[in-house]
Amino acid sequence: MARKGMDRFTPRAGIADILDEPFSPQRDRDPQRPGGFADMRILELLTARLCHELSGPIAAINNGVELLAEEDPGLGSSANPAFLHDAVALIADSARRARSRLQFYRFAYGFSSGSATAGSAPHEIAIGFFAASRIIGDYADGIRMLSPDRQKLACNLLSVGADALPRGGRLVLTDSPLTLEAVGEAAALSPETREALILATPIAELNARTVQPYFTGLLAKGLDLSLIATADAGCVRLRAVVAGNNLA
Repeated sequence: MARKGMDRFTPRAGIADILDEPFSPQRDRDPQRPGGFADMRILELLTARLCHELSGPIAAINNGVELLAEEDPGLGSSANPAFLHDAVALIADSARRARSRLQFYRFAYGFSSGSATAGSAPHEIAIGFFAASRIIGDYADGIRMLSPDRQKLACNLLSVGADALPRGGRLVLTDSPLTLEAVGEAAALSPETREALILATPIAELNARTVQPYFTGLLAKGLDLSLIATADAGCVRLRAVVAGNNLA
């Protein structure tokens, strides 16, 4: 599959590139210079978000292991088959959720232009990410034919859309142009999220809730696209259009 588009997240340096650059106090005091405070702030917040996403299923795995440890035949009682079955089921389900989230964020955050995609296809990763949740994902066939860079943007749009569905609902990805519809009860997009999507939020004011849409806006910018957000009753729509084309 041909790859095209994003070679960087910012005009001059990628977020991951900060790890290979020497520390410069003067550079890092400038919040608007790529590779300095800006990249570090985004990196820190994305890392915090990833850890938060994984903490739930990992904690559940730990709970399941503790339950198994408590059901110890050596304590003088026979193991309860039903109890053991429930504990093993809890561990297995939590492990699947942790794996699905790791796969999703590895692609959504970690894939870079020119890298080879390994493992499951992006649409399979996205569908697995929302499995057993209150959100149903619809990843159109046309999206599956896009370059990995644009599918990375699509996966990040899914993450933004999921945050817009606090009570669950349906996420629908379509192409021409790349569009996400988040449909559900109480579907809404906050003013802070809108500003982050168009990169209007100052770096220093980003937080755990706005870093995802801001990062999504950076990906769109790297592909020479602009994000347009509209909302109706029960539906939030995000479109990625050619930069400069701001028609609603």
